[in-house]
Amino acid sequence: MSERESSLQARVVRAVTSAYFTLIDPETVDIGKARTRLDILGSLVPTARRVGVEKTQVCGLDAEWLTPEKAIKNKVLLYLHGGAYVLGSCASHRHLISYLARAGEIEALVPEYRLAPEHRFPAAINDCVAVYEYLLADGYAGKDIVIAGDSAGGGLSVATLLALRDKGVEMPAAAVLMSPWLDLSASGDSHRTRDGADPWFNAADIPVVARYYCEADQVRDPLVSPVYAEMSGMPPIHIQVGDDEILLSDATRLVDNVRAAGGVADIDVWNEMWHVFQAFLLVMPESREAIDRLGAYIRSVV
Repeated sequence: MSERESSLQARVVRAVTSAYFTLIDPETVDIGKARTRLDILGSLVPTARRVGVEKTQVCGLDAEWLTPEKAIKNKVLLYLHGGAYVLGSCASHRHLISYLARAGEIEALVPEYRLAPEHRFPAAINDCVAVYEYLLADGYAGKDIVIAGDSAGGGLSVATLLALRDKGVEMPAAAVLMSPWLDLSASGDSHRTRDGADPWFNAADIPVVARYYCEADQVRDPLVSPVYAEMSGMPPIHIQVGDDEILLSDATRLVDNVRAAGGVADIDVWNEMWHVFQAFLLVMPESREAIDRLGAYIRSVV
């Protein structure tokens, strides 16, 4: 973990976004309006240059292919967007994924899996498993695919890996996770130690948001909260997370569990950073460096 102080740009972004999140009450938020607002905000940020965008449908889901000019042939990044399982789309995440795809020199497929509360657990996992199997049927081998995601998309990435393993399906080359949400029961130490330091989230709100996605008695299901899963048979997993996140221990516990099961997992903890800080790469040097590091990792595994 780097101990350097955050940049001036990061401190400004932190203050502005923190003020925004204090206005959101997860108990009463209008999810439809929140989805529209996130899509508009995402659309205001330009897509990376020299990355083509092609809308498509995969397994009955709206999706996009993001293709850098210098993409490695016959390799694909299956990216699962974040948004607490209730928000997010190609529009909200296109800018972030386009820069990641360009840094990794890899074509990215972004499916719009079904969202809660209209479609609760396990609908999103079923969709992502279907898209992964579509890629295999389309001629990609597991070693040609990297699965990636941020926040809930990071948790969904791991849940998808677990479902694929249990079906006996060939695993991808690796998984790349940014600030993954891996424990909907909010039982990790950082829900206490980082509560108050996290500029976006309060630990008390996590169970409220979780109720949109699953029943209260499902929060410790390994496919809902992969920190409770037996992690043998996983591909290499690489995680970036902020040191100020209440979700920090979600990431550290997963890494410990993968290593205990004999797998390979590593974690890059960023001092004074918050949830999915990589998204601010047009204004924050930390975000640009983080995306460059993730791109280098992706290139190394494919």
